Amino acid sequence: MSGHGLHFDLLVAAPHIATMADDGYGIVRRGAVGIRGETIEWVGPVHELPPGSSWTQRIDVGGWLLPGLVDCHTHLVYAGNRADEFERRLEGESYADIARGGGGVLATVRATREASLDALIAQSRVRLAALAAEGVTTVEIKTGYGLDPAHELKQLTAAQALGKLCDVDVRTTLLAAHALPPEFAGRADAFIDDVCRRTLPAARFAGVDAVDAFCETIGFTAAQTRKVFAHAERLGLRVKLHADQLSDGGGAALAAEARALSADHLEWASDDGVAAMARAGVVAVLLPGAFYTLRETRLPPVAALRQHGVRIAIATDCNPGTSPATSLLMMLSMACTLFRLTPLEAIAGVTRNAAAALGLADRGMLAPGMRADLVAYAVDLPAELCYRIGANPATHVIRGGRLRGGPG
Repeated sequence: MSGHGLHFDLLVAAPHIATMADDGYGIVRRGAVGIRGETIEWVGPVHELPPGSSWTQRIDVGGWLLPGLVDCHTHLVYAGNRADEFERRLEGESYADIARGGGGVLATVRATREASLDALIAQSRVRLAALAAEGVTTVEIKTGYGLDPAHELKQLTAAQALGKLCDVDVRTTLLAAHALPPEFAGRADAFIDDVCRRTLPAARFAGVDAVDAFCETIGFTAAQTRKVFAHAERLGLRVKLHADQLSDGGGAALAAEARALSADHLEWASDDGVAAMARAGVVAVLLPGAFYTLRETRLPPVAALRQHGVRIAIATDCNPGTSPATSLLMMLSMACTLFRLTPLEAIAGVTRNAAAALGLADRGMLAPGMRADLVAYAVDLPAELCYRIGANPATHVIRGGRLRGGPG
């Protein structure tokens, strides 16, 4: 190496870079990202590279270079599907009625409990591979279809294995308080006690990253949720919450009280709840796939979220019942069309804000010191990612400083 230049393991050059490192797109023209190991060391216009800089490998991409996408809310490890319930809802049954009749989540619980670990991984791998192909480099995967320690841990094991198989950084969330299993019918408090006494410690030992709960009229009460969260806190685990999806149950305020990483869904969240989220720094995760699938009409309070300065993330909510979606790019289109987000808000929602919803400060932006997760898209403008329906213009995906599918 000559002069005082930098040496990179990999230099990625692009006509346009959206670093997402400020309140806008953070645009760099005719730019490059210099990577050493798994970390970004330099970002800027190519002509500003320090004299004498060198690199072991260089990749020149077209279009736009963005941070690797983050899908911060999925339930993608499960067995079977619920196409029959989709048909029943179109014939007039409600999601709540189907759930009360033993369908819904419990139908997937039965299929997931019956599936072997290998079968569970094989079925779920297809879903994660589809997300990865679009440029998703980090994904959150929840449990919640086991509802007992052994099967919840089977889901966790499958999720952790999938990350290696699909070259995606998987973050796991325990959603044991998702539904009441048949063996605890009529004994919700006893089930919550069992979750706290057995499932939570076992999941913590297995390396789970966070804890979630379904606080809703067909889920668990605020008091039961607080108990789960208190035990999670004692185990040193951060929390997230399915909040105010089907009714205003005070979920947004509860998430704020618990200093949750995020409150997710939020269609029925009150202005007071949104204000509490803002004060507590809770990220709002909007899930347009579920809104679309359930044909909801109550929009999440986007105006209030903006007014109070709450960060907005977008995710697939990939699950077999209410959002059988495996395209985060499709969610960008839905978020703009259904929820009236701007393209900038939507793209921030799958990069910097989605990373924040997982408590990850090292990704979601292209800046020195950040994790080297990048994706190149053959588009003319970032807004094109939201404008197109069903397209996948990803050309290169780099995760942890390595070209996915390449050497290393």
